[in-house]
Amino acid sequence: MSQTIDTAVAKLSEKYEGGLGGTAKFVIGDEGSIMMDDAGVREGDDAADVTMTADAETFQSILDGDTDPTAAFMSGKLAVDGDMGLAMKLAGILS
Repeated sequence: MSQTIDTAVAKLSEKYEGGLGGTAKFVIGDEGSIMMDDAGVREGDDAADVTMTADAETFQSILDGDTDPTAAFMSGKLAVDGDMGLAMKLAGILS
């Protein structure tokens, strides 16, 4: 697991309180993938209800609170595939 993934899992775990009601995957460039579901946050590459894809720099900026997830999506820096309702819940968690 890369340092980027380790750091992202730790930051997401701090922000996430559970109750997502689905499975989300964050694909971070060439670094790897993170899974989030009602069990918590972990490194993984399983099937998910929604997949969010961004480069490491964009994802780090979102986690640091420097980039709004919705703005990243609208500008094409963050791609979303799957359940848009679940993606909106994730935007709240990431903000």
